[in-house]
Parts: sequence; C-alpha cells; structure tokens
Amino acid sequence: MNAGILLMKKEFVQMARDLKVIWLPMVFILLGCTQPIVTYYLPNILDTLGGGQGITIDSTLISQEGGEVLASTFGSQFDQLGLIILVIALMGIIQSDKSSGMLAFILTRPVSVISYLSGKVASNYLLAAFSVTIGFLISYLYVNNLFTVVPLSHMLIALLLYLTWVLFVVSFTTMVSAVFRSQGMIALISIIFLLGCRIIISLIPNIDFINPASLSKYAMEVLISGTINTKVISIVFIEFIWIFILFSITNYWLTYRKGDHE
Repeated sequence: MNAGILLMKKEFVQMARDLKVIWLPMVFILLGCTQPIVTYYLPNILDTLGGGQGITIDSTLISQEGGEVLASTFGSQFDQLGLIILVIALMGIIQSDKSSGMLAFILTRPVSVISYLSGKVASNYLLAAFSVTIGFLISYLYVNNLFTVVPLSHMLIALLLYLTWVLFVVSFTTMVSAVFRSQGMIALISIIFLLGCRIIISLIPNIDFINPASLSKYAMEVLISGTINTKVISIVFIEFIWIFILFSITNYWLTYRKGDHE
C-alpha cells in the first residue's frame, strides 16, 4: 500500500510538470460551458452571422428543458471531443515508462505490479474524474441560469454514473498502453473502441447491459426524465466486472511479458 501511495505521488508530480493538472480541467471547463451557451444563444448567433435567411430554427431546440441541455453536455461534448482528449492525455500512462526504461527499473525494486498499476490508475482517474466533475458543474451552473433548474439530486446521480464510465475509459486506455509501444497506435485503438461503444448504444440497444458506455446513456436519461432505469444497478455491477478484467489483463501482461519492457 505504501508503494502504491508513493507511486501515486510520483505520478501527480509528473502530471504537474507536464501541466496536465491545469490543461485537462481547463479543457473540460470549456466543453462544459460550451453546450448551454451555444444552445441558448444559437438564434442570436445565426442572426448575427447571416440574418437567419433561409434557416428555420426548431422551436423545440430553443425551448429545451435544463435537463435536456445538461444531458447534451455528456452526449455532444464529453462523449465526443472530451473522450478523444481524455484518451490522448492517458495514452502514455504505461507506454512512457516502458520507453524511458522506468518501468523495468520500478519492477526490479520491491514494488509489486499491483501496486504500480493501482498507483497509475488511481492517480490518473482522480485527475480525469476531477476534470469531468468541474466541467460538468460549470455546465450545471450555466444551465440553471439560462434554462430551467435541474434538481441537484438528478445532477449528482448522473455524474456518479458517468464517472463510472470514465473509470472504464481510464482502465481500458491503461491496458492498451501496457500492450502497445506506439502512442499513436494506443490512441487510435482506444478512441475507435471507446467511441464505437458509445455509437453502438443507439444502434444495438439490446446489448446495453454488457456495453460499458451504456452508463453514459442512463446518466443522460436521469437528467432528461428524472427517473433511474431499473437496469442501472446490474449494469454498474457488470461495469466493475469489465474494469476488473481489464486490470487483470494489464497485470498479467506486465507480470509475464517482461521482455516487452526490459
């Protein structure tokens, strides 16, 4: 446990040196405020740019409820550009240590692979969760001021569900980073797979219970309808099973594929 905590501290120091603790939260703050502001001022923007000639604005878009706008922050911002940026920020989580020889050095010390992985995943997840949370809170404040008020309980439940999806994103990117050497390949595989999971939600809803991205969908449903689907608890349970599997694969790879990082 002490080794894991020390590795977490080391990771936070490295993230501070790379300014990741600054730019990643700033990116999600920008994404969080973009959706409500653009949605609210869209008619004025169109009028300013071209007078709105030949453009018909859907009245339902202008009169959206606060929950709908807040849900679109997940769907239109965090699950698209936000997901890509998050993967780019995480793609070197293991690969950078392999390239520099730090991984081989650490694993020759009295440090277990479990401690190493726990420190890596925990520190990067905390930063990712903080970035998503602060961005979502900014969006929540804008939505409450520009649209109808969203109940705090709905916002918190939706955020907790979404942060579980974020934990899967961190775990999957960590596994890919441990297996592959090229950061470009790591980013490509992670982005395609994670965005694919998100797209499949609307295409094949019947497999929601095994699709890790379905928690993002149900987080949006909580904001829009104010109700929690009865399947959410079982889906959260399955999500943690997926995370455990990813962690086990990463642990196996680093333990028995030593030639890959020597």
